[in-house]
Amino acid sequence: MRAGDGGRGSISFRKEAHVPRGGPDGGDGGHGGNLVLRVDAGLGTLADLRYKTTYVAPSGAPGSGKDRSGRAGKDLVLRIPPGTLVIDRATGETVADLTEPDQEVVIARGGRGGRGNARFTSSVRRAPRIAEDGDAGEERSIVLELKLLADIGLAGLPNAGKSTLLAALTRARPKIAAYPFTTLSPNMGVALLDGRELVVADVPGLIEGAHRGVGLGEEFLRHLERTRLIVHVVDASQPDALAGIRTIEHELALHGRGLADRPRLYALNKIDLPDAREAVPALVQALGAEGHEALAISAASGDGVPALLRRVFDRCPARSAPTTTEVPERRIAFAKSARDWKVVKEQGAWRVTGPRVERLASGIDWDSPDASAYFQRMILKTGVDAELRAQGVHEGDTVKIGKLELEWRETPG
Repeated sequence: MRAGDGGRGSISFRKEAHVPRGGPDGGDGGHGGNLVLRVDAGLGTLADLRYKTTYVAPSGAPGSGKDRSGRAGKDLVLRIPPGTLVIDRATGETVADLTEPDQEVVIARGGRGGRGNARFTSSVRRAPRIAEDGDAGEERSIVLELKLLADIGLAGLPNAGKSTLLAALTRARPKIAAYPFTTLSPNMGVALLDGRELVVADVPGLIEGAHRGVGLGEEFLRHLERTRLIVHVVDASQPDALAGIRTIEHELALHGRGLADRPRLYALNKIDLPDAREAVPALVQALGAEGHEALAISAASGDGVPALLRRVFDRCPARSAPTTTEVPERRIAFAKSARDWKVVKEQGAWRVTGPRVERLASGIDWDSPDASAYFQRMILKTGVDAELRAQGVHEGDTVKIGKLELEWRETPG
C-alpha cells in the first residue's frame, strides 16, 4: 500500500508590466492521496483484492506561479468486508480490526505538499529563493485476513450435512453434493425467527490435524473465533459417530483462541436413515453425561429442524441496542514518532534523514546566500546541528541530506 507523494512547491516571482520588482508568488504543492480501507457491509469476501498485490494512491500536483497551489491527490479507498483484520507484515502485529459498517482506517498517509516561495516571505526576506519538495507518501506492506462475523458456526466432519442444514435453517443456497469437501469456502445465511435475525456460517469440513493446517483446517477454524455458538453437526449414521465428535472437539481445543470454551449445541443429523435413528439415544446419553445438549434432526427432510432453530435463538439472546448510530471516525493505523529526523554514520560521512529536512534541502536555491542562511537556521532550530556535534562531526566532514552532499564548516564565533 503506497500513498501519493506531495507536490513540489514553486519558486516564482510576479512578472507584470510596470512591476519591476514583483514579489514571490510560488504556490504550494498539493498533498498526496491517502490509502484508506473502508468497511462495506455488502461485501462478504476479500476476493476483489485477491489478485492485485500493489495499490498506489495519486500524488499531488506541483505548485505554480500566481500563488496557485497544486491539486491534491485523491484518496484511494479500498472496500473490504466486515470482520477484516489488518496485520503489519513486518511485525506480525494486528493494527486494525474492522467490524463496523463504513469504518475507515488510513493505512498509508499521503505526503504533504511542499511550500512555495511565497510562504517564506518575511520582513527581512523579500525575495526568497526557497521552496520545498513534497513529502514522499507512506508505504506499508500489510496482510488482510477475514474472520466471518457470524452468530452461529456450523462445524463438523466432511459430509456431515452442514451445507444442507444451512439451507434448511436459512435461505442460503450453498453447493451441496453427497461427497466430502464439497464446501471449499465458508457459506453464510440469515436465520429468521419472531422478528429476530442470526447470521449462520457453514465452515468447511474439518479433519484430524486441522489445527496444523491439514485440509486447510487452520484457515477455516479462524472463522469460528467470532461466533457466539458452535453447532456441531454430527453424521449419526456413521459406525463410530462418537469418535468423529471427539476428533472435532480435539481440533477445536488445539486451535485455541477460546474455541474450546465456546458454547456448543450438537445436531445429530441424518435421522431419516435407520442407522442414525438407532444410534441417536446412545449419543444423546453420552453427550448429556458430559453436560452437552444434543438434538436429533434430519437436515434433508426437515425433521427436527424447527426445534433446532428455536433452540439456537434461545441460546443466542438478542444483542443490546448500540448506544450510538454515528459512523466511526477515520483513524490512522500507523503512528509517526515525534521527531521526524535522525543522524547516522555512513561510510565515512554523516547521513541526515527526515522528510522535512530532505524536502527543504532539495528545494533550496543554493546559489542564494539568503536561502542557504535560512537552511542553516532551520538545522539549528530543529536540533540536527546539535545531534551532529554530539555524534562527533568535524571540520571538513561530509554531511549527506537526500541527494545532496555538503561539507561541514565551522564558522568563527
